[in-house]
Amino acid sequence: MVSQPRSQVETCEFFSSDEEKVMRLKEKMKETNPMNAARWFKGLGDETRFRIAYALSLEAELCVCDVSSILGTSVATASHHLRLMKNLGLTQSRKEGKMVYYSLDDDHVRLLVKLAIEHAEEGFRKGGEKP
Repeated sequence: MVSQPRSQVETCEFFSSDEEKVMRLKEKMKETNPMNAARWFKGLGDETRFRIAYALSLEAELCVCDVSSILGTSVATASHHLRLMKNLGLTQSRKEGKMVYYSLDDDHVRLLVKLAIEHAEEGFRKGGEKP
């Protein structure tokens, strides 16, 4: 173990890392690409896109006009966000005549949204600030 004095209040007084644990975790992290998951969170990190994802978790499929009305935005704004979400792998679309319908890409996205909502509500009940 390597130890060094630290002066910051919100950190340990001494820096001491477990070399064996660090090496094991570095190797484990090389086996996957966390950036793929980070892209999903980046896509959901925007309030408008999260609201779209939440709406799509409640209703299996919505057209762009529905999303626009739910958000209170222009069709162009809703379309922009939906297209970005599709590019990030969060949604999928299908065209029926002149209408384009969007849905969440799969149940993993639906679960992420559900867990985020539940966690936020739980934090509020525990005395956290309401966003």
